[in-house]
Amino acid sequence: MSQTDGNCFHQRDSIERLIGLERERLVDGLAAVFPDADRVQRRDDVKAMTIRGGLSAAAARLATIDPIAYARTRNHLDGAVTGLSPWIRHGVLSLAEVRDRALALVQDPREAAKLISELGWRDYWRQVHLAIGDRIHDDIEPPAAAARGASADRMPEDVLDAATGMRCIDSFVRRLHDQGWLHNHERMWLASWLVHVRRVRWQAGADWFLEHLLDADPASNHLSWQWIAGTFSAKPYIFNRENIESHSGGVHCSPCPLLGRCDVEGDYGLLSERLFLTGTPIQRPALRIRPAGPSAMAAGRSLPSKDGTAIVWLTLDSVSDASPAARANPDATRVFVVDPAWLARERPTLKRLAFLFECLAEVPRLEVHVGDPATLLAARARALGCERICLAETPCPAVGRAAAALQGTVRIEQVAWPEFCDRGTVRDLGRFSRYWSQVEASALRPTR
Repeated sequence: MSQTDGNCFHQRDSIERLIGLERERLVDGLAAVFPDADRVQRRDDVKAMTIRGGLSAAAARLATIDPIAYARTRNHLDGAVTGLSPWIRHGVLSLAEVRDRALALVQDPREAAKLISELGWRDYWRQVHLAIGDRIHDDIEPPAAAARGASADRMPEDVLDAATGMRCIDSFVRRLHDQGWLHNHERMWLASWLVHVRRVRWQAGADWFLEHLLDADPASNHLSWQWIAGTFSAKPYIFNRENIESHSGGVHCSPCPLLGRCDVEGDYGLLSERLFLTGTPIQRPALRIRPAGPSAMAAGRSLPSKDGTAIVWLTLDSVSDASPAARANPDATRVFVVDPAWLARERPTLKRLAFLFECLAEVPRLEVHVGDPATLLAARARALGCERICLAETPCPAVGRAAAALQGTVRIEQVAWPEFCDRGTVRDLGRFSRYWSQVEASALRPTR
């Protein structure tokens, strides 16, 4: 049965019975309700995932971060990475909260600067997404280098089967499918190899990642793929075998049957000649992206009252009672809507849904529905006698369209997240370096 079949999804009781189930029963229940999500990965692998959704799991992970070790080792596969991205993506942890924890662990803010700058990339992607909306799915600028050969629109079957023969690539694919998380370097290597060596259009790879990653955020995901492809960066990102060996301790290359003759052998000059048409540099105008500005972020925002007359709308960016909208309305009913359009667009796998429902399990006064968000929220507001629907700020265009559709029947209030940085002077989002040079000083200060 298709995920968009209304007969399958408009059974609120069957959905809400999943909330609070332990992992094994939750995975089986999700597979029964969302059969299209039960693909690729083995259910036993989903049940055995070590990453758990929810605020308590996020707090435990946050307590383990080490900003100084992170700065020193983050590029290595066994480095002291934070692993916080799944909870940040879903609004269980805010960027400001992670920044504040990092600063509390060091004597000098500069010792946490590298970790905070990586949080800055996520903030930057969100601002770009807010500014350009659905255009994150298209080339933001012409490719920085002309590729040799045509691009494919589909993921190659040998890649999806983890049967390329390259030990590193096949390892990355299996872990993506089974666990839903990869080290940032593994993501970069896999994306670069797909786009520049296998000549797969970046959109196909980005959509594939979005299906599987527990931290699947369209802004960070699609814009990172564009950065790799050179359609949102000054040059495409490529790597060679030496790069993999130096950051992985040789665990992939030494036993690989293709050692010495794989796709990424050679220095960067040789690889560039092999992958790109060289000669006259491509002339591209300087990229300028105007920020959406405070007025767009604050559209419809007013100061929420702390009573039960509002509905708190939990979106994919805020599936927690840590949502600023929930904190501003502690007694209000919380509503999360599984949108069939999202299911069809992103095709989330069981591991993604399991993490999501584990986050929702810790939310009090929660209702979960499946259907069109605008229609369902309007109906619940009427039934509960609520004049306001409050949600945490989000750059998601689909949420923005649903909020606009609701404006005629109920007041929409967006509530700001704790401030990560002061963007008041930012006039251009064309490059991260420009953005960060203007906001870094404020990002290195703790929340007041």
